[in-house]
Amino acid sequence: AGMAARVSVLPSLRCLFDEPVRIRVAGLQPQQAVTLRASLVDESGELFQSHALYRAGSSGELDLSRSPALGGSYKGVEPMGLLWALQSKTPYKRLAKRNVLTPFCVDLEVYEGHGDMRRLLGKCTNERWFLGEGVKRISVREGRLRATLFLPPGPGPFPGLIDLYGSGGGLIEYRASLLASRGFVTLALAYMSFEDIPAMPEILELSYFEEAVNFLRKQQQVKDTGIGVLGLSKGGDLALSMATFIPGIKAAVSISGSSFNSFVPLKGDGFTIPVHPYDLGRMKISDGSGIVDFLDVLDDHMDPATRDCRIPVERSLAKFLFLCGLDDKNWKSDLYCQDAVQRLQQHGREVEFYSYSGAGHLLEPPYLPLCKVSVHRVLGMLVRWGGQWREHAKAQEDAWRRIQAFFWQHL
Repeated sequence: AGMAARVSVLPSLRCLFDEPVRIRVAGLQPQQAVTLRASLVDESGELFQSHALYRAGSSGELDLSRSPALGGSYKGVEPMGLLWALQSKTPYKRLAKRNVLTPFCVDLEVYEGHGDMRRLLGKCTNERWFLGEGVKRISVREGRLRATLFLPPGPGPFPGLIDLYGSGGGLIEYRASLLASRGFVTLALAYMSFEDIPAMPEILELSYFEEAVNFLRKQQQVKDTGIGVLGLSKGGDLALSMATFIPGIKAAVSISGSSFNSFVPLKGDGFTIPVHPYDLGRMKISDGSGIVDFLDVLDDHMDPATRDCRIPVERSLAKFLFLCGLDDKNWKSDLYCQDAVQRLQQHGREVEFYSYSGAGHLLEPPYLPLCKVSVHRVLGMLVRWGGQWREHAKAQEDAWRRIQAFFWQHL
């Protein structure tokens, strides 16, 4: 409607959330100073925004894959900076997709000048989906299972994955739906704080996770070469336990996980792995903000008293990939990953390990913005996760590539 500039998103205005796009602006004056702003409203009505100052080239064009931002939410050439720098006005909000059947719509606007954003020159909307064309979402309530199954289009057979989130509980679907959009039959599995599953179960049963594996293996679109499991945080140590004790798990990825069983005892067939000892008296609460730091609550993992709560990963025949951020402020994931990696290597097992400087605890699919602090849904406390904006964004892109490559290679 008579706007001076044209904002375009290439190759298309619609894409999957994990896809990089090229953002371009045409029709500006040569060398014109402009401000670009991205806005996204999440499902709870929370507004997330970012902005960056740019200068058009000599032909009045702007290409974010080549033009450096001169200031704002980030600096330098950051083709996807407007997305990964999104921040809410309300502090301590985490951007997460609840309903994967709808996209996140990102409004991209270009304003005149580097000051007051009064004159809008052009805009467009990038629809970012979590469910690819033809991917099926199936709610699973079979036996004890509380899960959602995602099936890629076509007869397959596809590699099968189980996807586990952390101790915040619930049934988290957005990572599983993206993985299905990339060609994996994926089962997002709830195990805490969901429907009839208590917020803090007294015990977790390995047989529940085995039920999930068996359910996945009998899907006709799933390859019969073995199952993969992916877990974040508490889900990371569960992924290791599954790969150790459940037959048929070929490959496991632990993100910001531990090589010890954390928080809830795990009951197997004739054995129980106790909880890594911890003392909540060691948590630090910052004055004023009430943010809780859990970094020192766990007992020293080198203490012989922690021996029984170690997951004996070296007994597993699965392949392993460990990922963690070196700026994890939630717990010492680097130490715990190294412990597992050393034990696996001593036993001649194949293992990959990547740690990312400047990345925090919540390593998510790419372009989801860093969340440094948010409310832990089960504890009801403000918890510090860590991470630096740019480094964390780069880590998420790299980790996502590695996770997919790892599962394609081993499944």
